[in-house]
Amino acid sequence: MTKICVAYGDGIGPEIMSSVIAILNAAKVDLEYDVVEIGEKVYLNGISNGITDESWKKILQNKILLKGPMTTPLGGGYKSINVTLRKKLGLFANVRPVISYNPFIKCNAKNMDVVIVRENEEDLYSGIEYQTTENSYVAIKLISESGSRKIIKYAFDYAVANGRKKLTCITKNNIMKLSDGAFARIFDEVSKEYPQIENNHMIVDIGSARMASKPDSFDVIVTLNLYGDIISDIAAEAAGAVGIAGSANIGSEYAMFEAVHGSAPDITGQGKSNPSGLLSAAVMMLRHLKMHDKANLIENAWMTTIEAGIHTADLYSGTGRLVSTEEFTQAIIGNIYSKPKSLKPSANTSSNNQQSIIEDKFIHKTHRVIGCDIYIRSAHTKDFHKINDITPTTNLKLSFIGHKGLVIWPNTSQDKELDMLPLRFISDADCSYNEILEMQRKITDQSLEIVMVNTLTEYDGKQGFSKGQGE
Repeated sequence: MTKICVAYGDGIGPEIMSSVIAILNAAKVDLEYDVVEIGEKVYLNGISNGITDESWKKILQNKILLKGPMTTPLGGGYKSINVTLRKKLGLFANVRPVISYNPFIKCNAKNMDVVIVRENEEDLYSGIEYQTTENSYVAIKLISESGSRKIIKYAFDYAVANGRKKLTCITKNNIMKLSDGAFARIFDEVSKEYPQIENNHMIVDIGSARMASKPDSFDVIVTLNLYGDIISDIAAEAAGAVGIAGSANIGSEYAMFEAVHGSAPDITGQGKSNPSGLLSAAVMMLRHLKMHDKANLIENAWMTTIEAGIHTADLYSGTGRLVSTEEFTQAIIGNIYSKPKSLKPSANTSSNNQQSIIEDKFIHKTHRVIGCDIYIRSAHTKDFHKINDITPTTNLKLSFIGHKGLVIWPNTSQDKELDMLPLRFISDADCSYNEILEMQRKITDQSLEIVMVNTLTEYDGKQGFSKGQGE
């Protein structure tokens, strides 16, 4: 008997989780359920991360979590429970398969069969943000080479293990040349280790459009956290509905399985909820546990039900039979041991954890600090000569003054109100941190207020910072 943790969730969560457990029990899956308390009630009881200590202990002990949708209260300093779980459990890979079930589920993408492998711990979802001035806000887009290499190797290994032929890397490296550029570069490096897998790269805007218009051009996608979230929803909607999509969150030791959709409080208790997304996640969980026969049994029962035109409200298109959550559940249970006649029956024996988990690989590089960007609060500053006249006591010299990435001094005049100006100082020689501190003191001596400081560094002789637009 395998013990797993189960979190019923918020909104429609308890309804669809009860449905899924009923189906698992009907299929005689050898599981024991350890219920954990996570979500809105925990938040509102004063626990800001939404998880009780007892729940954490159970999750760490059982290592597998089947989770219903959660509601994060707005405001109040609450952190997303999903992000917290993914990061604390080291769930670096989010795997979202999307398949169209044409003509039984109305869809725009009739030949959709794609798996989106999304980096799960970094990017803007790190949630590191600052309000630096009255007018400006900063979010840190954190990308590491080790994290990128880990998710990219995972995606290639997934493709090999699951008989996939092609892997597409999606970034915005034409604009974010350092962060997204590192991800794309590492993709090219790792791809050489997998000559049997066709590979290509696409920019996220055209990639998203192509997902909507020509989804059959994709097989497996690997991408960064934010892009993966958006692209997977586009794919799920094009395939019929976000409500039927499930996802796996995989780490080296722990795994979490959940529906892609939210808690849908507007339909709670009305019998309209569709358990298909969470059921799909449960099937992925069974494959992770190498219970392939049970996974195929349940997947085939679900497809047989869909083929019969038995649909919940979100999928009903006027034909077939409109049913409640409970009726849909009982229909699937009644089709246990049945196989679909038109859709391809499931006979999958591959699992999400069949791939070798890649540990972080930190590559040491030589580095030297050559300057700094010092951001000042300056909503009304237009006298740049005052800044330029700061007497340097070090080798640091003012290179330019910028605004929103654009160089506005020297050689450019600005009449509009300015805010959060970066002063870029470059040294002809190596720059010490004491020199940077001394430059900050010089700036504050001019009654200018510093709101942020970044060092400018070269790594293995290559510039580790972006140029100003117009520099």
